[in-house]
Amino acid sequence: MEPITHLSPAAVHLTHLPPADARPTAAPRAGAASIGVPVTGVASAGAASAGAPAADPAPATARSTAGHPAVAALLRRQAGVISRAQARAAGLSADAIDRKLAGRHWVPLHPRVYLDRSHRPTDEARVRAAVLWAGDGAVLSGLAAAWWHGVAPALAGEIAVTVPRRRSPRNRPGVTVRRRDLTDDDRASRHGVPVTAPPLAVLEAVVELGGAGGPFLDRALQSHVAFAEVARAHARNPGAAGATAARAALTASAERAAPAAARLLVGRLREARMIGWRTEHPAAGVVLPVAFPQARVAVEAEGWARPLGAEARRGVLWRRGVLSRAGWTVLTCRWHDLATRPAVVLAEIGRAVALSRRAG
Repeated sequence: MEPITHLSPAAVHLTHLPPADARPTAAPRAGAASIGVPVTGVASAGAASAGAPAADPAPATARSTAGHPAVAALLRRQAGVISRAQARAAGLSADAIDRKLAGRHWVPLHPRVYLDRSHRPTDEARVRAAVLWAGDGAVLSGLAAAWWHGVAPALAGEIAVTVPRRRSPRNRPGVTVRRRDLTDDDRASRHGVPVTAPPLAVLEAVVELGGAGGPFLDRALQSHVAFAEVARAHARNPGAAGATAARAALTASAERAAPAAARLLVGRLREARMIGWRTEHPAAGVVLPVAFPQARVAVEAEGWARPLGAEARRGVLWRRGVLSRAGWTVLTCRWHDLATRPAVVLAEIGRAVALSRRAG
């Protein structure tokens, strides 16, 4: 990291520190007990990302798919779920599929989508079955998509799928259908399932959660998705159901983020036993959350979410301009860096204060 060497009053940013990668990297098995946020994986998700099966095939599966290794492989990868079209493509005849249904080896979950009876009906199976049933162009959406990405702690309620506007399947028990044409930026694939990209999945989950959406959004922004990415996803879908509630949630998160970051900054300064700083210090007609008055260094903590709207951004720039003209050096540190690498941030602050004192 480059040290601060510019001595003239200016807005010096610590935002060049690379953020710690807090994205999930592993995937726990489906059907496991609910886990808390932040989550580091998603239930079984059709197996680990390397394509390993979620479980060894049960003897019943081996018997029911004898002579059809492609079918057996599909069942292993898809938590026991298979569509009629997939079974036909894997080599089963229509009569063979009907015999499996008649013998209850396969159980219908949705029209033309079945579960091999040797597999448990897990949440993963529910998700895969819903997307397979929804068909061409369908993607997993909302809270279910956030769970699939490992952001939400549990799968609850109905599973939402989004289909292109040209298609109009009706809702099914346990499955809610949304019709919208998504951009490529809002589409992804995870463990073989088409799914909305994490920023849009988080935004839709916030709307689904209602009153619990705010805390969920804060946690997601702190450890899984960047605020700018979620804001762009909102801008790409202005007419989507719940768009107004989504913007309100983003605005509220931004308002909570800055005070929380300031509190974290104060806590880090106290832990390090740094001296010479004050809180709520008046200067140049504004109040500084944290200031080193003798060195004329102001430290502002940027939260996990930034203020929305041009007016809010102009206010931040005006404030920093006023301080700079009054001879103050303004440091900006990010919440993520305060949370994950406080020693680096405190060292930067210490150097800037020492340089300013010597220059004064």
